[in-house]
Amino acid sequence: MRIAKTLAPILFALSSAAYASGAQASNDPWTPQSLVEIENPDWARDAVLYQINTRQFTPEGTFKAAQAELPRLKELGVDILWLMPIHPIGEENRKGTLGSPYSVRDYYEVNPEFGTKEEFRAFVDAAHAQGFHVILDLVANHTAWDNDLAKEHPDWYEKDWKGDFRPTPWWDWSDIIDLDWSKPGVREHVGGAMEYWVREFDIDGYRADVAGYVPLDFWETARARLEAIRPVFMLGEVQQAGFHHAAFDATYAWDWHNASKNVAQSKGNATSFYGYYAENESLWPRSAMRMTYIENHDSNAWEGTMEENYGPALEAMTVLSFTGEGLPLIHNGMEACNARRLEFFEKDPIEWGKRENCDYGKLLHDLIAFRKANPALANGEWGARMHKLETDMPKQVFAWVRQADGNKVAGLFNFSGNAVNVTPTSALADGIYEAFGQDRSVAIGQGKAITIPAWGYLLLSSNE
Repeated sequence: MRIAKTLAPILFALSSAAYASGAQASNDPWTPQSLVEIENPDWARDAVLYQINTRQFTPEGTFKAAQAELPRLKELGVDILWLMPIHPIGEENRKGTLGSPYSVRDYYEVNPEFGTKEEFRAFVDAAHAQGFHVILDLVANHTAWDNDLAKEHPDWYEKDWKGDFRPTPWWDWSDIIDLDWSKPGVREHVGGAMEYWVREFDIDGYRADVAGYVPLDFWETARARLEAIRPVFMLGEVQQAGFHHAAFDATYAWDWHNASKNVAQSKGNATSFYGYYAENESLWPRSAMRMTYIENHDSNAWEGTMEENYGPALEAMTVLSFTGEGLPLIHNGMEACNARRLEFFEKDPIEWGKRENCDYGKLLHDLIAFRKANPALANGEWGARMHKLETDMPKQVFAWVRQADGNKVAGLFNFSGNAVNVTPTSALADGIYEAFGQDRSVAIGQGKAITIPAWGYLLLSSNE
């Protein structure tokens, strides 16, 4: 039985769900206590994300057309499909011809540009049948100006100094208006929508847009209630460790993205990564999955293409994003060597014809297979810690080892424009390995020099 959208907020307010609780506190006040209360789904623990912009993903820009591409994504090897917002887009103060998917007019309907609810259901069912999990982009912080809520419940919105609706301050988000999260009705309505798509369409979780702009207690309550329906995966667009305690499995690693661009553009200084990985190890829960991405919809549209941002460092940075600690993401078009900034408010289909001659797409495929073959590279606490490999070139070469249960992976990255002969000064990596992308074995030893080409890398694995 399907639940009418008008009843969903009521059900959200009335249905019961046991709130996840951590282990009982020890009588010893100095005994370490885990603050993480959620249980990450098994299927997310070694997963790779794939982001779909339905409008640009196919020439048709529909759920039905995207469904036909699922076998190709299966061959690529990705696991979790993240669909950008699927809801109707506001017309009032719309940007461009088609508007932003993040200007939501109705949380309980689908954008007719993409198809019908039944066609969306068919997409989800087909994805599940092929072994994927599907998460939806949820825009909780704001709505379109012409969302019915603005007329029915004007008190649910933030106001400017004149008492009028307002967009998020300081940004050029003129096509949306901010919800007021101090209002229980807002929480019931948005929370009810989250339950609706999980219960009625079997989606597997959400990517939460600007999650840090919404109170954390809402996300923690919503996560517990969704778990009462089925296990879910939650990705938050936020970079705060506390959001992992009872709300999100994964959050954005903006600092990794910025560090990787800094290193790529510094022409020979890899040390920006030291600060990132030191904080990652010391500040964040072990179970936290931090999304290390080369590109997503925002970076492509507003920062630049992969080539613009990374230049000759692109391949090495991509390898690091898939093999260092983190949750890797593939943005639609990356595997086809997309070299354009895709239009955000217009129809601008990806040129898939380049895919057959895209060596970068093969790299993505092979990296996913490499991750699956090496358990030390799994996400969060299910993978191994990175340990710094000391060398005589710490500025130019970023080197590390991850090892667990007999599986050992070593990575050495030359983030400079010149070939180097680098020598390990510790025995951490000593051993004989198989080299990724090369049909040969490589011996690593303390005091033994290794040649790495400009902007190159050596990725090695062994199993005892």
